[in-house]
Amino acid sequence: MVIHGIPQPSPADTLHTVWTTSKILSVNTNRTQLLRYAWLSIAAAVATITLKAAAWVYTGSVGLLADAAESLVNLVAAVVALIALKVAAKPADQTFSFGRAKAEYFSAAVEGLMIFAAAGWILITSVERFLKPQPLDNLGLGLVISMVAAVLNGVIGLVLIRTGKQHRSATLVADGKHLMTDVVTSVGVLVGVGLVMLTGWERLDPILGFAVGLNIIYVGIGLVSEAAQGLLDRTLPDEENERIIEILRRNTTGETRFHGLRTRAAGHLRHASVHVLVPGDWTVQRGHAFTHDIETQLQHALPGIEVVTHLEPVEDPESYSDMPEGQLPIDDGLDLPPGADTN
Repeated sequence: MVIHGIPQPSPADTLHTVWTTSKILSVNTNRTQLLRYAWLSIAAAVATITLKAAAWVYTGSVGLLADAAESLVNLVAAVVALIALKVAAKPADQTFSFGRAKAEYFSAAVEGLMIFAAAGWILITSVERFLKPQPLDNLGLGLVISMVAAVLNGVIGLVLIRTGKQHRSATLVADGKHLMTDVVTSVGVLVGVGLVMLTGWERLDPILGFAVGLNIIYVGIGLVSEAAQGLLDRTLPDEENERIIEILRRNTTGETRFHGLRTRAAGHLRHASVHVLVPGDWTVQRGHAFTHDIETQLQHALPGIEVVTHLEPVEDPESYSDMPEGQLPIDDGLDLPPGADTN
């Protein structure tokens, strides 16, 4: 449509723009709402530190001391997570054209490193207590207090992990996993202290504490690995890539096809780029409408995904010479035009 010589967007383009804008606003709103879960994590850390410190004071158990130390790390990690979520929720600007979603990966990496620090503290303290065992006091009361703290951490940890996966927040998932490692620590400590109370064998406390420390290191390695893969632009999960490929295959005909598909995750955001091949005699308007339709289908299947398309003539051999490295295979079953070189 042209009004006073100025081209106007078609109803389809207007609807696409409104739908895309509403999805972007919805995503940004959800990111802001996630901050309350970070505050929940901080409140839980403060409560568990208080409980576990009291249990250590009453018993003198190295296991309970190590447990309280890890909760202190949880508090610092929760504050880091809050900062990361605030940064990631900021909209894109001229300095950060693609936004700041990767800030969540820095938070996950910091939490992984803090888990290493907590594990190191536990291992060192356990060895020292094994070499120089000490009697434990008021074990019954200490066990009850530590059990309450473990249950609190477990409930909040599960909430954070579920919410983080639902909203694709690496920060909340890492924070939740951190709390669950704290639960594992608490369970190990409770078992160890309980057995010490039953058997009187004081070295059992540091032995189990050492075993729990090794498990915490294993979890920390996983967190750091996931954060590193995110920072290095790892592709989307297989099931999401398959949904994208299925949509492209459904829109592949004798006239149109696709190649050069690449995807990546940036914190809670998804990105995809693909080459769209259409007949060379199509008008720009028709090609534009077709790519818009593809982008809309992908955004309905994966809300919030940002799709970049590159339009090429399907019959031109040169269109097949610019396939990027690392592209995902679409396998549309169609033959290449004569003279096409994919190397």
